[in-house]
Amino acid sequence: MPSLVRRILARALLFALVTVLAALTLTAAASAYAQPAGNPGVQQGVYLVFPFENRGASAHLDWLGEGLEELTIERLLAVGEAVYSHSGRAGQLERYGLPVSAKLTRASMLRIAEDLDADYIVLGSFTSDGTSLLVESRVLRVGPTALLPPVRERGQLDSLMDVATRLAWRTLSTNERVYPLSLDEFAKKQRPLRLDSFEHYIRGLIATDDDARLRNLREAARLEPDWPDPDFALGEAYFTRRDCAGALPWFARVPKTHSRSVEARFASGVCHLLLKQPDRAEEVFAALQESLRSDNQAGVDLPEVLNNLALARARNGKIVEAQQDLRRAADMVPDEDDYPFNQGLLALRANDAKGAAAHFREAAAREPDNPEDRGFLILALDRAGQKGEAEEERDSAAEAFGPKGLPVIRWDAKDEAAIAKFDRVKTDLDTATLELQLKPAGAAPSAVDASATDQNSPAALVRRGRQSLASGQVDSADKAFRAALARDPGNSAAHRGLAELARRQGKLDEAVKELQASVAVRDSAVTRTTLARIYLEQKKPDLARAELEKALKLAPNYSEAKVLLEHMRNGRTGTGKPEGGSR
Repeated sequence: MPSLVRRILARALLFALVTVLAALTLTAAASAYAQPAGNPGVQQGVYLVFPFENRGASAHLDWLGEGLEELTIERLLAVGEAVYSHSGRAGQLERYGLPVSAKLTRASMLRIAEDLDADYIVLGSFTSDGTSLLVESRVLRVGPTALLPPVRERGQLDSLMDVATRLAWRTLSTNERVYPLSLDEFAKKQRPLRLDSFEHYIRGLIATDDDARLRNLREAARLEPDWPDPDFALGEAYFTRRDCAGALPWFARVPKTHSRSVEARFASGVCHLLLKQPDRAEEVFAALQESLRSDNQAGVDLPEVLNNLALARARNGKIVEAQQDLRRAADMVPDEDDYPFNQGLLALRANDAKGAAAHFREAAAREPDNPEDRGFLILALDRAGQKGEAEEERDSAAEAFGPKGLPVIRWDAKDEAAIAKFDRVKTDLDTATLELQLKPAGAAPSAVDASATDQNSPAALVRRGRQSLASGQVDSADKAFRAALARDPGNSAAHRGLAELARRQGKLDEAVKELQASVAVRDSAVTRTTLARIYLEQKKPDLARAELEKALKLAPNYSEAKVLLEHMRNGRTGTGKPEGGSR
């Protein structure tokens, strides 16, 4: 299996494939942020909330930093605003090689928000003497960059919920637009929560010890039995330990109208695969895939869902359907080797050794440092009677991995249980990318777009273009991205969309041109790393290296750029061939 970093690197390209909802609903809640049913709201843009800084309060109250972040997210969600979840933010920090608790400068926050296509950042601080509480919140607009005036709220610590509600309402009310809801109307849309339950929930989320995490989350669930958030967190905690017997009952308590429903249902499907229940797994993943396609009007496909659905169908003897699912997943993520690898396994199941070799060769090209990819390629070549090519691959693999570097593969097409052990099951969803995929197409534009209507603002046009791109509507995607540029010639997201479109059509020079235009408007480590990968496809390692070095100047811990640069320094281009020649 590729490393976590490699999997994250593969998913980076999904940024150009993100799709969007026509309206933010939770009827089939398919993301980590969504609009509760019946709450039309008036969206002002996409928000990214960071933990509030503890200024002077006892360290015992440090949990309030994440607590105020979570409460702000929940209050914005309740009135229909688009906002990244805590896990979405954490996932992006992971991509940068930063811990979730890292204290960031405003410049770093801006860079992360830009890469997530967020319109506004919410940051703040709090002080408390253990009885009273003072909280300050500020909005940092992403483009054009501006720090808006602070808003402050005071109250007793035991009235935290009310303080957070007033603070969130004032944050929206002072955010450059007339906010239509009164404080009373805003407050009525919020879920009432017990403070003690909420504190246990947050302490459970931030706990570093498994026992403390489970103890706090169970107590939160006991105190608020109708609150789904602790249920999901408990399911996730057990699932992380691969305790599916413990995870499944908690995931089952997460309603389909909850903002983490997709993740809960996905993890449940994984558990059924791990428990060797392919019938149940297929049922879960098929239903999830259908809801993603039908409820958001965009035909959203998540490659991880398609992959696992394919594995479940293959184990149930539905090889043709499984091949179709994997083909779609492989097309969506051009750098991920798991999908073509699983395609190769399906071909071997069908006794198509030649077809299997083609898939394993693609997997090895996508992930040149994975010996299992190469081992299966050699196996398939041998079975296809291509002994000369198999011997060449053995020599190349011995040079790359050492004489004992290749795994010993025992393949018996009649032993389904043994074959299933080779399947590469996707066990997690990229939360940040998932949230981007389901960003609302009709979300109101940021302040810079205020003169345009929602449906024709540059932001909405870009999101519409991504929606069309992900659903295979190439012409519609092209028109939407170009319409966005016509309204806003400096729209870097539209340039990135056109770049991905061009890359998928094999127009690499055009893709380079669009990415260069994007970084000229808004420099980004993510965009420069994507540009480097295209330069490698064009056999231009010097240009690729220069882009990676620039990316690491912008984000020194950016894992994707570091991994790719290390590949190049080791004589690998990321295409499976040494620099400067062919094998």
